[in-house]
Amino acid sequence: MSELIPGLVSITFRKLSTQEVIDLVVRAGLKGIEWGGDIHVPHGDVAKANEVRRQTLDAGLAVAAYGSYYRVGASEDKGLSFGSVLDSAAALDAPTIRVWAGEKGSVETTASERIAIIADAQRIADLAQSRGVAVSLEYHGGTLTDTRESVRQLMEEISHPNLDFLWQPSNGEATDACIARLKDVLSRVRHIHVFHWAGPTGSEWRPLAEGEDRWPGYLDIIRSAGKSMPCLLEFVRDHSPEQFLQDAATLRRWIEAP
Repeated sequence: MSELIPGLVSITFRKLSTQEVIDLVVRAGLKGIEWGGDIHVPHGDVAKANEVRRQTLDAGLAVAAYGSYYRVGASEDKGLSFGSVLDSAAALDAPTIRVWAGEKGSVETTASERIAIIADAQRIADLAQSRGVAVSLEYHGGTLTDTRESVRQLMEEISHPNLDFLWQPSNGEATDACIARLKDVLSRVRHIHVFHWAGPTGSEWRPLAEGEDRWPGYLDIIRSAGKSMPCLLEFVRDHSPEQFLQDAATLRRWIEAP
């Protein structure tokens, strides 16, 4: 049975301990957590990953993903081994590892750099598959997922069954443009980051309820994929736990609506 599963991206609250994050998610009535590899579950610290997995499950929550910050085609040469990322993800029992497609925007990336990114994506997808973990390319500025055209090209270049996408609305894009990008990858979306940005530059963190004119429509499209999908809150205004609780209530209302 397909369902939308509300949760939190842990790096929303980098200053909180793992237990404090868990307690906040439980209080909010959410169901899962994407644990970040920069603070809460450091890359290669298998003991910490095991501890956080137990904490999460003991609270009745699911591990939704591992947010690794591994940059495909770049991180391996800069000291971040995908092996260490994978060890943590496996110990955490994360279903997927969030990664970024390179370290430049699609226009700035040369043809040879793009080829290297594709090769590394295939490599890490193979490695993760051998451990029962998937890989998800996050929609993110400054990477190869920054434009609709580049993502469409990526889908042709990388057809690996163990590599999918993490979708989120692109900063400053109109609703129709975001919908078009979502529909492009709907069959290969594994999870969603949920937030609402506004303001003159489109980068001001706002209460999620102010996204009432767009997010229910996104969620309807996501439901149409017919698969279970974590929908994870991120970028909470002022990093405020109180605002997070309000946003969580909004997300649950949208998800639970007929």
